[in-house]
Amino acid sequence: MKKIGLLTQILIAFVIAIILGAIVGPSIEVVKPLGDLFLRLIKFIIVPLVLASLVVGVAGTGDIKRIGRMGGITFVYYIVTTAIAVTIGLVLANIFRPGSGLDMTLSSDTAEPTATPNVVDTILGIIPTNPIASLVETNMLQIIFFAIFIGIAIAMLGEKAKTVYNFFDEFAEIMYKITNIVMKTAPIGVFGLIAPIVGQYGVSVLLPLIKLILVVYAGCILHAVLVYSGSVKIFSKQSPLKFFKGIAPASLVAFSTSSSSGTLPITMKSTEENLGVSKKVSSFVLPLGATINMDGTALYQGVCVLFIAQFMGIELSITQQLIIVLTATLASIGTAGVPGAGLIMLTMVVTAVGLPLEAIALVAGVDRILDMIRTSVNVTGDASAAVVVNALEEKRDLKAFW
Repeated sequence: MKKIGLLTQILIAFVIAIILGAIVGPSIEVVKPLGDLFLRLIKFIIVPLVLASLVVGVAGTGDIKRIGRMGGITFVYYIVTTAIAVTIGLVLANIFRPGSGLDMTLSSDTAEPTATPNVVDTILGIIPTNPIASLVETNMLQIIFFAIFIGIAIAMLGEKAKTVYNFFDEFAEIMYKITNIVMKTAPIGVFGLIAPIVGQYGVSVLLPLIKLILVVYAGCILHAVLVYSGSVKIFSKQSPLKFFKGIAPASLVAFSTSSSSGTLPITMKSTEENLGVSKKVSSFVLPLGATINMDGTALYQGVCVLFIAQFMGIELSITQQLIIVLTATLASIGTAGVPGAGLIMLTMVVTAVGLPLEAIALVAGVDRILDMIRTSVNVTGDASAAVVVNALEEKRDLKAFW
């Protein structure tokens, strides 16, 4: 008898969760600990996995110029795709106008605004003053900085640091094995995460904002199909179907958890095993992406700002919409890869175009539903970057060989 693959198991769990959640209703909350257990298992392997694999990847490369080149390509790719994502969101929101003619009462509660991130402070914030504290607090950018420097130093020392390199190399292998073990619980975790959400929201809560939900979901799917398919096809000559099938386990887990950072171990496993990305590339590109690449979040922010403006009868000018593109791109970089962070950062974008902060309450009720798809797109975007960077590095290595 043929063994059922992990992707099939996750899909089955996903469907069962939706059916039972819809039938049972809020009482299905009793299965939530299954989802919480899965999340805790994922979180407990993130930091050691990223640290060990990134140190080995950088040290094994032994080329500072190569690390700089990979970093530059990755950053440009993330910024460009994020800007495209928010533009797609604005175009769809202008066409379908999800906020027009909506009959809802605006809450009087005032949201707390989020300050626009200062570029200098953001750059300085990458450098840890206490690397151990960064590891404890799961500050991913600081962990990446710390790991890269350890890797560079090991490469520069060569044989003198061979023992340290072997330690991290073997430690990384241990973390890969633990990741494989944890992944076996993914179907149970997905069931425990999705069923309570379906049971809690039901159809009645979604109906008033169904147009907003459909526009965000359509935008995210369109962005993935156009941008990610085009990128992997052009740069790596890889079939888009193979790409989406390969990253599907991570995309489904991201949809369930609403956490880019929480999905990171599964994203690394999927890109390496299913998409042929080297560990050197995945260990560098993916942790960076889980921290700064938020295409789905940027698209969501673009749609939601226009939704709020349309609900309030305010027409935003082309200049204001360009400000949304710029601010949403910057906001997405500063958005933590955890559930609900996009709603917090939405305050910055809303403030940038002069809309009242209390209007965010319109979106808050269905934010978790929107968070699921935007996180899935964020993770899929990280994987597409890894595939693109890996293909470019392989071409460069091939030219150097010949």
